[in-house]
Amino acid sequence: MSEQEIIAGLDIGSSMVRLAVGQRSGDANEAVHIIGLAQSPAEGINRGVISSIEDAVSAISACIEKAERMIGLPINSAWVGISGSHITSQESKGVVAVARSDGEITESDVERAVEAARTVATPPNYEILHVIPRSFTVDGQSGIKDPVGMNGVRVEVDTQIIQGLSSQIKNLTKAVYRTGIEIEDLVFSILATAEASVSSRQKDLGVVVINIGGSTTSLVVFEEGDVLHTAVLPVGSDHITSDIAIGLRISIDSAEKIKLEYGSAISAKASKRDEIDIGEMEGEESNLISRKYVAEIIEARVEEIFEKIDKELQKIDRSGKLPAGVVLTGGGSKLPELVDLAKKHLRLPATIVQGHNINSVLDKATDPAFTTAIGLVLWGNQLGGQQNRGGIGGAVGKIFNFKSASSQIKKIFKKIIP
Repeated sequence: MSEQEIIAGLDIGSSMVRLAVGQRSGDANEAVHIIGLAQSPAEGINRGVISSIEDAVSAISACIEKAERMIGLPINSAWVGISGSHITSQESKGVVAVARSDGEITESDVERAVEAARTVATPPNYEILHVIPRSFTVDGQSGIKDPVGMNGVRVEVDTQIIQGLSSQIKNLTKAVYRTGIEIEDLVFSILATAEASVSSRQKDLGVVVINIGGSTTSLVVFEEGDVLHTAVLPVGSDHITSDIAIGLRISIDSAEKIKLEYGSAISAKASKRDEIDIGEMEGEESNLISRKYVAEIIEARVEEIFEKIDKELQKIDRSGKLPAGVVLTGGGSKLPELVDLAKKHLRLPATIVQGHNINSVLDKATDPAFTTAIGLVLWGNQLGGQQNRGGIGGAVGKIFNFKSASSQIKKIFKKIIP
């Protein structure tokens, strides 16, 4: 196996940096084989945003070294996930005239239409990450998914534009380049997460993918195979830990341990008779508290997260109206009874992500915490197989990426690093 055959997906989270390494398959439809997974505690990253470049570089480097030792090959490049509450999305429309005299629509017409949609007025200091075509209109006929090969005079496209704060994009790319690896492209993390979480049938029916991370909760809504809405909420599983620490007056480490070992998202299913000795954890005299009280603290915060998610669904009139329901992923999704609480508050069927659409002998490959990193590998595999694409089919194939800040940073670091 050569270095050219591997694809790396780097998920830089607020609590953990995770890296997945996959072996490139010749066919984009074939399941990717995951050969390496590594994680290291995140430093210098707060709510998906770089707060200290030096600390972030150390954390990313430590994760890359672990993965390289595991697979026995150097990692030269990676698809990097970007998230954070600074990322916004908006709709835009592009219109162009068909170039050919016989009226046949070519791929260049589609790209010109998408480029026209991209000229939307972005907020100051923001940069476009993705332009996602949702549907096309040819000479007034709407609802067309792929107009290439059709005949017409005028092509319109409705797109979803995802953009992020330029300074944060540059800080992230700078931190990654300083570890010595190339960035294949920056990908909005929740879009990559969805690639490893849901099938094309679920996307057609209507589904919401929810990634509960350490400091943020991200979501993406699909309907008829298209991205309908994305959002990043500034609340995550670390807030649950903080609530337990404050409520029980214990250290953060003890609170995290209690959450993982004794936590439940539904207090009604916990018994008052079941008790936890928090004094033993803190190295103090015995201090018993009921598991029900811990569950009540957890339930209050999780209900708040689901209320915020439901508000996002209400914005697009999809609250309780997605047939394929809710798919939960991320480290925070492992909380017991979380699925039942999601069903109750979102009024939708709910499951925790399973399978990740990959082949792997690694135990961690089924861990919901690695979904984004694995999704980035799948993203890279699909785009790699479509470099000379004839058509724009497939969820990833339809997404147009535009590098600007990352390419500028790359040039600077090529001069600095020998």
